[in-house]
Amino acid sequence: MDEAKMSFTAHLGELRNRLIKCLVAVGIGFVGSYFFKEKLFQILVHPLLKAMGEKGTLIFTGVPEPFFVYLKVSLVAGIFFSAPVILYEIWAFVVPGLYSRERRYVVPFVFFSSMLFLLGTLFGYYVVCPYGFKFLLGFASYNIQPMLAIKEYFSFSTKLLLAFGFVFELPLFIVFLSKAGIVSPKTLSRQRKYAILVIFVTAAILTPPDVATQIMMAGPLIVLFEVGVIMARIFGKKEEMPEGQKAEG
Repeated sequence: MDEAKMSFTAHLGELRNRLIKCLVAVGIGFVGSYFFKEKLFQILVHPLLKAMGEKGTLIFTGVPEPFFVYLKVSLVAGIFFSAPVILYEIWAFVVPGLYSRERRYVVPFVFFSSMLFLLGTLFGYYVVCPYGFKFLLGFASYNIQPMLAIKEYFSFSTKLLLAFGFVFELPLFIVFLSKAGIVSPKTLSRQRKYAILVIFVTAAILTPPDVATQIMMAGPLIVLFEVGVIMARIFGKKEEMPEGQKAEG
């Protein structure tokens, strides 16, 4: 009982240390990003200003609003830049419960999860945002002109980009479920039509309310789903053959 309690306490201590390291990494990223807060915000608003045209501009409705938006931009950038450290600490915390042959996946996991998240945010920024903003701003008319506040735009754009970043992790998520024995590649292939339905529903929830933007998310997700199934066949948990087939072999 005491040994189990000490083990649990040690486990909590390790979790605390991992969280501290993650917070330190985010803090360093936040401080570093704050020195470039104006440039980072200009990058963030570029797709919107381009869609609005030469007369496009943003407003703020409260005196401290720009300051807090710059803080939020720096924090999001800090989390983004420290993502490899966070992913590594998550994996390192899980590693003691894995077999030795599974621990070698730590570097590929951190690398590919970081690359997929980056790819998702870049796809959202360069492909989805320009078309989505152009569609939404198309509802403006002679007597209905957009007056967009920086606070609302920051909230909307970061949610959209983070959504694309996370959904692009789908292949790794499928491999993880396969390694854990929760799903199998055969089951995923057999239930493909339901997966595609879930993908389109997810895309409709996470994207602006137009068909083009939803397809821009659903299309890559379908491709990533197929990639995840292939990766699960290669790296997932191998299905054991029935005894009869083993004997015949």
